[in-house]
Amino acid sequence: MKPAAIETWHRLMSARDSQGLDRLLADDVVFQSPVVHTPQVGKAITRLYLTAAMEVLGNEAFRYVGEWFGPTSGVLEFETEIDGIKINGIDMIGWNDADQITSFKVMVRPLKAINKLHAMMGALLNEMTAKG
Repeated sequence: MKPAAIETWHRLMSARDSQGLDRLLADDVVFQSPVVHTPQVGKAITRLYLTAAMEVLGNEAFRYVGEWFGPTSGVLEFETEIDGIKINGIDMIGWNDADQITSFKVMVRPLKAINKLHAMMGALLNEMTAKG
């Protein structure tokens, strides 16, 4: 049985429902990106990054291919393809007793994929923050 926080994450990711992140993310959630060297702390910035990731990564090729869980954390392996680049990565997710995500760390390979995602995410994040 999947933990409730992971079930909710899967549902939101599948539906590309960034509005649902407000309930899923803890106020003090910490997000770690494969291309940003400092952890991003707080619900607002984490929501921004995850919303952009849903749009950039969440194409028809996106799928989770493996999952491993502990009592309050899990690792989800994913695959997708963008512009002919096969992307493989993991989401390391921690949650609290209220089934809210408290930590979200993303790792991606290969380097070509990281470079592509860096460019795409950067452009989208700039666009999203310019809109307010």
